[in-house]
Amino acid sequence: MGGDRTILALFLFGLAITAVMIIYPASHAIELSFQKAESFISEPEWVGLDNYVRVLSDMEFWDALRRGMVFSGWAIALQILLGIGFAVLLDANLPAQRVVRAITILPYLLPTLIVTLLVRWMLNDPIGIITIAFQNLGFGTVDWYGSPNLAMGMVILVSVWIWTPFVTISFLAGLQSVPESLYEAAKVDGASSWQRFWHITLPQLRPVLTVVILLRTIWMFNKFDIVWLLTRGGPLKATEHLPILAYRKAFESFDVGMGAAISTISFLILSVAVFIYFRLFPLDQKD
Repeated sequence: MGGDRTILALFLFGLAITAVMIIYPASHAIELSFQKAESFISEPEWVGLDNYVRVLSDMEFWDALRRGMVFSGWAIALQILLGIGFAVLLDANLPAQRVVRAITILPYLLPTLIVTLLVRWMLNDPIGIITIAFQNLGFGTVDWYGSPNLAMGMVILVSVWIWTPFVTISFLAGLQSVPESLYEAAKVDGASSWQRFWHITLPQLRPVLTVVILLRTIWMFNKFDIVWLLTRGGPLKATEHLPILAYRKAFESFDVGMGAAISTISFLILSVAVFIYFRLFPLDQKD
């Protein structure tokens, strides 16, 4: 009886934290999206769907959506490919395996602020270590923050460096559950390393792959801190995606309603994408 009360108390506590930290702010943001306000403390004016009409008719929104899809798409693809590759290597019997696994997780443990400050220092002109290395190799001075393509590539690569360890650990945990007998039987049948990976490893990792892609899509599509700290959406808005656009509208243009509408539309896009994703790739699918 005491155990049931403890479980109920923990459940109610978790529910209260969720309501305070997630449900209330989200519902308030949705409410603001139907209002016109110049700040979060000014008297709001109900405008109905006017903010949504303005957002959907604004090319800034569609450009930011496209850039967000490019950013998240490339970042997720690289994280998945590298994560699977590193997980397979770490699952092998390598020397100092535990030490290598511990080192692998280090980028994931570093605060984003520290990582971005280090990256900005390494790319600094003229004292950055990467800038000096490129000059010594004969590439000259690279304007990382002046080229739209280089800025987007830099943001993607930093995101990959930070989050690939999470993907690697997830896949490595999945590999621990793959029966060794499957590989032994495949070896007896003459299957190559690639055939064993394609026909055994990947199918066994499919549940993990489904969840990891879903989580990374949600997180990367909403990623604000890395992009803002590295480029602030520049140059020429080349890295400005929906989270940054919503921030600029709410806190720089003092159009809180439009910023809230952008955030709400972003939430709806992700919700629809998650629904379609689970329809196409259900977690309980059978071979």
